[in-house]
Amino acid sequence: MKNQKGIKNRSFFFLISFLFLTSLLSIKTLKRVEPQDIRISGEELFSQNDVVNNSSLKFPIRLIFVNTNLLEKELKQNLSLKNVSVNRVLFPFGLKVHINSRIPIAYGERILNEERVLGFIDKNGIFINKQNVDEKSLNKLTIQVFGWKEKFKKILSEIFIAIEDYELEIIKIIFSSDGFITVEEKDLKTIFLGFNPNSINYQLQIINNLKNEFKKSSFSKKINNIDLTNPDKPKIKVFKP
Repeated sequence: MKNQKGIKNRSFFFLISFLFLTSLLSIKTLKRVEPQDIRISGEELFSQNDVVNNSSLKFPIRLIFVNTNLLEKELKQNLSLKNVSVNRVLFPFGLKVHINSRIPIAYGERILNEERVLGFIDKNGIFINKQNVDEKSLNKLTIQVFGWKEKFKKILSEIFIAIEDYELEIIKIIFSSDGFITVEEKDLKTIFLGFNPNSINYQLQIINNLKNEFKKSSFSKKINNIDLTNPDKPKIKVFKP
């Protein structure tokens, strides 16, 4: 009898504890998330206000109603982030936001609503708004990109890869409003690549070959520009004496 009574008491205790915990969790999930309940890790550059101001969610908002997938998508897009994860947390209560920012490797300029916007470019050709970059990472940037558009990301990425793989010192990449590509290499000067993005890897190989060939002489000092719009028939224009 005593054993049965003890079992009943323990069962009753566990039932009460379960109901209490369930009630507590329910209350927590219905509690409103204030901006100060947002905890950010991974980057010191971004604040709680950055999270709030770059989301379509209206704070304060009940924790259970926070769409974490939407918030991740919006923050990644609006803050030019490499990755972001958002988790609801009950203890301590709030949102946990972990941020991985992009690392700039070039200065960038784009035209948005007929206005010039200054920023930076990462190795994947992604444009990063100026306010979303830690100035500590800007010391060694030597490349400038003008006329950035979303559709040029792949081309830029291929050029950056070539700079790493070859001995190219490309210091300027220019996209005209109609998509004509021009680059400036430290030794070979201005190089016209034209409108065909599918030829970019072939053109970069030719640039590398030309640079290696001209290393053997001082001919590169005489170059005004190189036309590789037809990569099978390069045209080299030299300064007139």
